[in-house]
Amino acid sequence: PSAPPPKARQWSWRSKAFRNIVYQVIALVAVVAIGAYLVHNTLTNMRARGIQSGFDFILQPAGFSIGESLMEFDSAESYAKAFAVGLSNTFRVALAGCFFATALGTLIGVGRLSRNFLVRSLSGAYVDLLRNVPLLLQLFIWYFVLTELLPAIEAPLTPLPGLFLSKNGLQFPIPVWAPGHVWTLVGLAVGVVAAIGWWRWATMQRIVMARDLPRFLPAVLLMVLLPLLAWWLAGMPGGIDRPEKTEINLVGGGAVTPEYLTVLLGLTFYTAAYIAEVVRSGVQAVPFGQHEASAALGLNRGLELRLVLLPQALRVIIPPMTNQYLNLTKNSSLAVAVGYPDLVSISNTSLNQTGRAIECIAIVMACYLTLSLLTSAAMNAYNQRAKLREL
Repeated sequence: PSAPPPKARQWSWRSKAFRNIVYQVIALVAVVAIGAYLVHNTLTNMRARGIQSGFDFILQPAGFSIGESLMEFDSAESYAKAFAVGLSNTFRVALAGCFFATALGTLIGVGRLSRNFLVRSLSGAYVDLLRNVPLLLQLFIWYFVLTELLPAIEAPLTPLPGLFLSKNGLQFPIPVWAPGHVWTLVGLAVGVVAAIGWWRWATMQRIVMARDLPRFLPAVLLMVLLPLLAWWLAGMPGGIDRPEKTEINLVGGGAVTPEYLTVLLGLTFYTAAYIAEVVRSGVQAVPFGQHEASAALGLNRGLELRLVLLPQALRVIIPPMTNQYLNLTKNSSLAVAVGYPDLVSISNTSLNQTGRAIECIAIVMACYLTLSLLTSAAMNAYNQRAKLREL
């Protein structure tokens, strides 16, 4: 039999679909009208009080310096570049925080499921303590430790050769850039592609041929050896700029300030406590029959966790993990409390100098909204790849 003809859309008030469209249009017009009224009223009151408004200040010289930044900044440069520096500082602490918090939180979450009483108790104590102490207070504690309890720069700690930790922050060796390093970057890109290819091929071999090939170690070796090979073929350009200790200071190498370390450590340890609970609950959400099947196959506890439980728990872990990444990014705004020049700190300085409160707050809101949407989009794409698919 032939398919029934599609229903014609009824543009009549008796049609529920038509009434829904009308109600949505009315609601949208009302929201736009209220917003326009509020903006007009605000601008009128500001003009009546002689308060300047507009974003024209964004191209004017900032007139202040920034103590720590990835890019060079001079006080004669514009507010736009100052906001860009603040955004880059926020981004680098949030990105590093997400990475370290995920690694630490996963270990703590797995530790909470350990059969060892000591490991399980210490992991539980970590979660209970860190989750119930406000993040701002933890930042103050870390700042006190890094600026008061560490030794002065004249006698720094050396946890590893070439690393110096003191009240002035952390100094470490960095490579000296040379034109030949372009080939090293090419080798790194090829190594990443090769590692991903090996990981997928080994996974397919495990699924189709039941061959348990190592995945992690070969992938890491590919990402390390191929850049080293490219660097060697390019003539081993450049060198290593190592920090050197003088009588009163440390010179050379790279450095991060105690303010950056404070924010990074605070965000990492605080968020890791929440991620640990996400991992623990995700693993416990896997049906108990999967544990029994693993035991029947003779898998030990480590293989069961790595090959059976965690891959299935990932589908439960990803959505709340996205929330933790968003929280970490937004919590980085507390960096202003310890003097780290993040986006909020730059905005406050710009606001005090220009008096453009609404504009500066709008820029901060737009930046955090963009970062949150990008994070959500990336995690949603990953969630689509990890979710169960019916055959």
